[in-house]
Amino acid sequence: MADPACDPGSIPKVVSILSSLLERVSERNDGASSSPAISPSSSAMVTRSVASAFQGLTKPTISVRDYLERIFRFAGCSPSCYVVAYIYLDRYLQRHPTVTIDSLNVHRFLITSVLTAVKFVDDICYNNAYFAKVGGITLMEMNYLEVDFLFGVGFELNVTPVTFTSYCSILQNEMQYLETQHLPPPSRLNCLISEEESSNCHQKQLAV
Repeated sequence: MADPACDPGSIPKVVSILSSLLERVSERNDGASSSPAISPSSSAMVTRSVASAFQGLTKPTISVRDYLERIFRFAGCSPSCYVVAYIYLDRYLQRHPTVTIDSLNVHRFLITSVLTAVKFVDDICYNNAYFAKVGGITLMEMNYLEVDFLFGVGFELNVTPVTFTSYCSILQNEMQYLETQHLPPPSRLNCLISEEESSNCHQKQLAV
């Protein structure tokens, strides 16, 4: 079997699809944040305070796609982890509606959500020190981000099969967008789908 670290063709579709979605969300929100400055008493200050742990000062030189592929190659996460990481990201945003994903925080959100997902989903995973090296951050920052993220999602880590399949369908729609390029880009991640709503959706399993 080919080594995933040396074989670009082994990257699962879910990694490429999720990176595409987050890149478009980040770019759109970057454009929105370039609007005139808002006074310190506005909701913008609330946004910065809530997401301050994840907010960087400069945009990383590595793209979202390359960063997520790097995580896949070196962290050895199962494809399911990326779907669960996506669900966790959405849960975080649902609990903090003033927070948006942009180029200054998307990388930290990614490494933290994947770390959280792999610990919950996979039987074997690398420790925080290893993930910190993969993510290009310090161990202290990795630990801090993990704790902040867990509190941010209210420690709601369980994912039912119905919810998992619903998010696979969302990512399937993103794959169709990549093929057609006719759908408008989102400004946020898709809203969290309740299990009651998702049971009424047309469920399609994502090929990974």
